[in-house]
Amino acid sequence: MKKLLWTICLLGILFPPKFGLKVQHDGISAKNGHGMLEKKESSRSNLENYDYTKYHPIEEIYKWMSQIEERYSEVVTQHFLGMTYKARPMYYLKISEPTSTLKKIFWMDCGIHAREWITPAFCQWFVKEILQNYKTDPRISRFLRKVDFYILPVLNIDGYVYSWRKDRFWRKSRSSHNNGTCFGTDLNRNFNISWCNVGASKNCTHQTFCGTGPVSESETKAVSSFIEDKKDSILCYLTIHSYGQFILTPYSFTKTKPSNYDELIRIGQKAAKELKAKHGSNYKVGSTSDMLYFTSGNSRDWAYHIGIPFAYTFELRDNGTYKFTLPEDQIQPTCEETMAAVLSIYDDIYEREWGFNEVVFTSATMRLSVFLFFMLFF
Repeated sequence: MKKLLWTICLLGILFPPKFGLKVQHDGISAKNGHGMLEKKESSRSNLENYDYTKYHPIEEIYKWMSQIEERYSEVVTQHFLGMTYKARPMYYLKISEPTSTLKKIFWMDCGIHAREWITPAFCQWFVKEILQNYKTDPRISRFLRKVDFYILPVLNIDGYVYSWRKDRFWRKSRSSHNNGTCFGTDLNRNFNISWCNVGASKNCTHQTFCGTGPVSESETKAVSSFIEDKKDSILCYLTIHSYGQFILTPYSFTKTKPSNYDELIRIGQKAAKELKAKHGSNYKVGSTSDMLYFTSGNSRDWAYHIGIPFAYTFELRDNGTYKFTLPEDQIQPTCEETMAAVLSIYDDIYEREWGFNEVVFTSATMRLSVFLFFMLFF
């Protein structure tokens, strides 16, 4: 009896029950029966053919988001965020394991500057990696017990469309100004933080045109309203850009450092080491005002200013050889190394918030536990 009790206890530790998960019954809905099964199989087939090593126009990204929600309906929901100036819908994906407890949020957005095509590619890669591995990777499953991921694959949809159809190097949105004589606002100069004070222009023809006022643009209004509403739950705000190979911290408009600057730098430097270990890329870490130049009205500074404790800008590959036209054969290595860096940041934030006090079993520790069990009882 004693051995039996020990066996039950050990099995309970090795294979803990997962509470709060939605049970799937072979992909068949009780309401729709066989038709739902065919729909899920179709979604799975389409996603298996989706090429994450290619750049995709917005029509394909929209379709991909719907397929992701359908295929991973137990953890993924697609949500409407707002409308662009050109009346295109903005959607984000929420990755969340169902639970009765209120969870924290990790936010990530890509594509705020239209020509930076590698950034939507990374947001899609990130979603793929989380969803393909959350059931088997203890690191990712641990995150999802405490955190929800919110991912906005393309923030500047109008500009992104224009960069595909008209001008590959278009940066701004596509709002009309001065009676239609010039177009577009730099959405990363339009947030309500030291608006248009430095590193931005009030000339609508300029690449860094800050808009007609703080949060004057449809896209920044949508993001700002959402983040403001959720700010008490958001632990980390990541905004993905290119190029230059930097991990940037607040602030951009002043040399004054954030109160947790040393911690931001430590976490960023660790992430840069993890990134370099993947493919050898060197990333510099520091505030934008120290590492690059002064700017005002950017989303990262604003997010930190409203109380989100960890806010970073990633400037992805490269250092200037290809600039905004990073070849597609660099998408995979860029995404792999960036994924390593992002997960490193999430690890440190998780440890700070909850500590590594959960038992996380890898395949190696499970084998060791089984070996010790047989040595003790047989």
